[in-house]
Amino acid sequence: MNNNSNEKVDLIRGDPKIAIRAIAWPMVLTLVLNMIYNMVDRIWVAGLGSDPLAALGFVTPLFIIVGGLANGFGAGANSLISRYIGADDKHNATNSAWHGVLIALIISLAIPIILLPCLNQILTIMGAGSVLTYAKPYAAIIIIGSFTIVFNGILSSELRAEGDVKRATIALTFTGILNIIIDPIFIYTLGWGVDGAAIATILSALAATLLMIYWMFIKKDTYVNLEKSEFNYNNKILKQLISVSLPASVEQIIISLISIIMNAMLITVANTTVVAAYTAAWSIIQVGIMPAVGIGTAAITIAGVAYGARDYEKLKAACFYAIKLGLIISFIITIILEIFAPQVAFIFSYSSTSENLGNLITEILRIIAIFILGVPVGLSCASVFQGMGKGTISLILTILRELVLVLVFAFVFTFLFSIGAYGIYYGLVLGSIIGSIIALGAFLVYYDRIKKFRNYE
Repeated sequence: MNNNSNEKVDLIRGDPKIAIRAIAWPMVLTLVLNMIYNMVDRIWVAGLGSDPLAALGFVTPLFIIVGGLANGFGAGANSLISRYIGADDKHNATNSAWHGVLIALIISLAIPIILLPCLNQILTIMGAGSVLTYAKPYAAIIIIGSFTIVFNGILSSELRAEGDVKRATIALTFTGILNIIIDPIFIYTLGWGVDGAAIATILSALAATLLMIYWMFIKKDTYVNLEKSEFNYNNKILKQLISVSLPASVEQIIISLISIIMNAMLITVANTTVVAAYTAAWSIIQVGIMPAVGIGTAAITIAGVAYGARDYEKLKAACFYAIKLGLIISFIITIILEIFAPQVAFIFSYSSTSENLGNLITEILRIIAIFILGVPVGLSCASVFQGMGKGTISLILTILRELVLVLVFAFVFTFLFSIGAYGIYYGLVLGSIIGSIIALGAFLVYYDRIKKFRNYE
């Protein structure tokens, strides 16, 4: 380990505001670029017509599930490593990183074995039956190459857990830039269409995987020492890692489930053109929430270190600062999208085959842009709970926010009030905002409890 690694660990043990800013901004850049490269797929595919674009919309939840497993177990590794760093226990921090790598191997093998044999049925259930010609090969390529997504999620989280956000950012940023460059080549120049978009995505992700493997296993200059001799299978570590990872992964799956249900509801009350427009608008919203996601991801590390050190004031400061920073940025993004919605929508309706989507995307985008304002509060609170190792609480809050409230409001507005697709958009926004307020209340209650217990010690 070098002095630079020591400085990174000192950073995450210091002022939570400084640490969150230091970790969040590179993370935000990474997430935005990665969301942009996912959006670039849609932009280029939109030139092929509304059906290929709708196909990507139907497959996206499956893509999110794979990424969700990676990010969920990455969050578990991040939480556990950072807590051991906070407790000044380097050996168990290193062993936790090794257990994260072991889980990455298992998940990478399991995903294609489970999903590929029943891919037709899965896509049909997800509503992609009418565009199966486009959806199936795209999904199959993503599933086959899913090991890159899994390892990128877990290895980058392990780097961030020790404050090494710079290299995690470099690897994932390189992925995004590479995909943006090769996407049109594979789709149009080589004539591979939708399949080319999937191949470009996986090849770009592979570049980041190889880069992080080099740093962590060959160069070996990280805080955690990934020598084979440092691995010691430990049931306690595995259980602690899974206690955060599984709920965090389920949270991501719930978000994917919402997308599946929203698509199914849309196809019930509208058509594939509306699904294509919603897919485009939602991809823009996903980029818009990335600053809040990056700040929340940073809060996992800082909260884990503070909780491991039993510094509860720093824990509260991390949560509140993450919320404040996220809200400021989210408000600015929302205003920009409301004003420039037509211009943003044009990037998905530039061709003669997709020009009919422009006005529809603009209308949807202006409604669901408000969703961005609800994200920082709920996400920051959930991230802090993950950092503390309280994955189940985070999961319950996510289920309430993303599944129960959103679906209840969407169903009521769409079917009981009979306002069609608009009900889905309104339900998405209102459910998320109310759920986030509840999440903040839950954090304040939990913080009061642990502070009282500390006073009794």
